[in-house]
Amino acid sequence: MMHPLGLLGGTFDYFHAGHLALVERGLVECEVLEIWLTSDALAQRKDARTCSWNQRASDLLDSIGKAAAQRVSLHTLEDEDGPAPIHEVATAILCTLETRAGCARINSMRAANDLPDLAVIEVEHVLAADGEPISSSRIRAGEIDREGLAWIPESARTGRIILTPAVEAELKDPFGQLVPGPEDDPSVAMSQVLAQIIAIRAVERFDGEFETGPLIAVGDVTVLTLQELDYPADIALIDGRTKRQPWESADAIDASVYDKVLRCQSPAGSLTPSLLEACAQALTAWMDDGSSHLIEVDGEEDLAPLFLHPLAPMGAVVLYGQPGKGVVVRRTNEDAKQRCRRLLSGFTSIE
Repeated sequence: MMHPLGLLGGTFDYFHAGHLALVERGLVECEVLEIWLTSDALAQRKDARTCSWNQRASDLLDSIGKAAAQRVSLHTLEDEDGPAPIHEVATAILCTLETRAGCARINSMRAANDLPDLAVIEVEHVLAADGEPISSSRIRAGEIDREGLAWIPESARTGRIILTPAVEAELKDPFGQLVPGPEDDPSVAMSQVLAQIIAIRAVERFDGEFETGPLIAVGDVTVLTLQELDYPADIALIDGRTKRQPWESADAIDASVYDKVLRCQSPAGSLTPSLLEACAQALTAWMDDGSSHLIEVDGEEDLAPLFLHPLAPMGAVVLYGQPGKGVVVRRTNEDAKQRCRRLLSGFTSIE
């Protein structure tokens, strides 16, 4: 027999397959489901990057479909327990293993209010492809997509992949915002880029320390220009070349401004597990302790953004130079990750 009304509460940021499983189970067990989404004020006290209530609500309704949405009502959760301790109509509450203790506390409060216990319906986590639970924090960290799938195709993780003409044609257009500037003075465009980045980081700074993601520079000219402007990248990739020719000024790049130097190999026109490992190591270290890295590539680093966006946390900024035009800047988001995954899938594998 179905419950007439069930309760479900949570933040539901980056609505994912695990969230969907909770809602679907609720609609199997209950005729009607009240979903209480954490308020912006409450959610952003825990994590300033949380999407707005309106965005989270929209994502949820879009994901569950029109038929399910007719049996769901959305409400704003202003505290940890919401209406559950005093709700006189609800007969069930949904939870995961981590929130089951909260349901027990709610039932104790209901008993004190002379209300019957809510039936506790525990829903198992949905696991990602790597066997770990899907979570909003993992999605925001750039580890997996909302279905729990990796952003880097298996072919790119296990062997060298080669650029194809079709992918190369797509890469001719800048992947991001082109900030124009003279080629003989890259600091002009870079100064404009830095002004944008500094302004964004000032707004998004959390508790005076947190920034949404690292600043990643690809290319010797880009890396050196940032150093000369006293704003070195958190992660920098160089190959000693510009326009695929040896660059004498590369010697001016100061490796000492970085916490660690990594070296890898990636021949021109291809991407390798060696480059992937270096990028992953640098990004993991930055997320763990904020340490900076210089990655020296034996070969070419120009295709590295196709690895960097899929690996990076949401909000990272990737910069690279566009010869004769200026600097291209792109923030990491789901669109950037999806495009890179699609392009990587178009490479040819070398057995």
